[in-house]
Amino acid sequence: MIYILLTLASVITYGQVNLSLDADKAEYGGKDIVNLTIVLELNGTDLEQQTKFQLPDLSKFNIIGSGSVTNTVIDPATNTLVTQKVSRIALEPKKKGKIKIGSVLVTINNKIYKTEPFEVTIKDIIDKKALANNVSNDVYLNMEIEDRDIYQDQPTIAVLKVYSRNMDNLRKVKDIRLPQQDNINVHPVNFKKSEIDPSGYGNMPSQVLAVFMVFPNEAGYVEVPAVSASVSSYSSKNKIVSNKVKLTVRKLPEGAPECFKNAVGNFNVSVYNISKEKPEAKRPMNVVVKVSGEGNLPDMELPKIAASPDYEVFTPKISSHISPGTTGMKGEILANYVVIPNKSGAISIKTEQFAFFNPENKEYVDLGQETLALNAFSHDQILESRSTVEKVNEYTNNLLETVNTPVLKTTSLKVKEKSKFHWNILLTNIAILLGLFLTYLLFKTWQKKRKLIRETVPSKPLGSVAETEKELRESMKTDINDYFGYLENLKDNGEFEKFFATLDELDQEVRNQYEQGSVSEFKAFLDNHKGPSVAEDYGNLQRKIQMEKYAPIQSEQGLEELLKTIVNLYSQISK
Repeated sequence: MIYILLTLASVITYGQVNLSLDADKAEYGGKDIVNLTIVLELNGTDLEQQTKFQLPDLSKFNIIGSGSVTNTVIDPATNTLVTQKVSRIALEPKKKGKIKIGSVLVTINNKIYKTEPFEVTIKDIIDKKALANNVSNDVYLNMEIEDRDIYQDQPTIAVLKVYSRNMDNLRKVKDIRLPQQDNINVHPVNFKKSEIDPSGYGNMPSQVLAVFMVFPNEAGYVEVPAVSASVSSYSSKNKIVSNKVKLTVRKLPEGAPECFKNAVGNFNVSVYNISKEKPEAKRPMNVVVKVSGEGNLPDMELPKIAASPDYEVFTPKISSHISPGTTGMKGEILANYVVIPNKSGAISIKTEQFAFFNPENKEYVDLGQETLALNAFSHDQILESRSTVEKVNEYTNNLLETVNTPVLKTTSLKVKEKSKFHWNILLTNIAILLGLFLTYLLFKTWQKKRKLIRETVPSKPLGSVAETEKELRESMKTDINDYFGYLENLKDNGEFEKFFATLDELDQEVRNQYEQGSVSEFKAFLDNHKGPSVAEDYGNLQRKIQMEKYAPIQSEQGLEELLKTIVNLYSQISK
């Protein structure tokens, strides 16, 4: 009986602990990364992990990266606490052929668990010199989602980061492709790259590439696919992918109204007429149904105009003004309907009933129907209600559009010649000539007086050679703002060689203002006269200029940041 109980206890305990070690594929090329995934799943609250994962012998690989995450969820089927620990190791093979990967060991409740060993096949190992231009093996994408326990159609924020030992490789990541899958809707928040964090994971520099929202449209465990990007070099363009993330999507609570479809967030609905003319029977008019708020606005089903025998409604034209918010996509969606009243008199245009689920309050909100009350006129009533001016304008417009008006004949008017002599014109011309002559005489007299005054002024002494050289230098001094504008034009036109050559001229011009020959002398001069902080900023700027100048690829964003630093610093130290 004791043996039977011990056997059953071991079987039950074994079922509560699941440990696995898998590779992403069985065969790898020489430039492929071997990704090992270790998954430990503990079912229950009485299980305690006493040791870390004990890895097998990985001496035939180079470990180039690792990461781990822990998820704790409650299984809705068994109401059991499930703790899942996932670790991922990125390996670079050192030789080709079949390589055996041993077992991973872990101790839980004084019992050792291990995985089954397996083999991977490495086809070819490419020489490192041949891979000098292939930087994809040194660049890694990581997708991070903090909130993984959400409701159906509720958004969660995903952050895409890139890691690399070489900081210059971070600028080569382009063509980001967000995940696409039937059970999720993805909307970008921004693709603005952040500042480079030099102390990222594992002391590898990192940078945020993109932020996006994920809306799962079904309940259960939903896996967000990997994000892909490309790493461009001079000779090739390689594709890299990120990790996948698993979400726990809860079903929406019971008790939803019958009109509820899939709207999750906080919304308002309104309906109004945008036609300028009075509503007329058998004439089309434009009615807009506007849904505004924040949530899964781009993906939800909009309330339509309900059918009625009083009017005829056609398929709407949808326009939207949506931007990312804090709890979803916010803005408004306009559905512009063409509605034709079938009769004259009072008409009520109603929308369908609309309800949404508010995840913040965890309750359903039923907005009901929105109604637009109109009074449609008949054609005779429209004509009778027009004023006299409106009738005249309409009659005139119809006349001009339908009747061909003749072209009126015009004649040119000619001024008859007169034989009488005009003495007034002659005297006026003579007076003008006399005025011009007197003005000329006054101008000549003023010139003679000015010449005499110039001759009586004593000549200015020439001064010393140093003073003359200083005056010449001041007269030949270039405005530093001209350099800034010229550098901006060179950056926009992509003329990077001229950009750095002009930058050297600018630095030489500023150093000549203080009569300093070299960069080190000028830095010491700034330390004594401008302060240590300015001198340190000058030294950092010179190093940054050299990094950008000799970088394999100059990016417009890097030059934009460099130019801002140049303008700020040289504006402070220039005379």
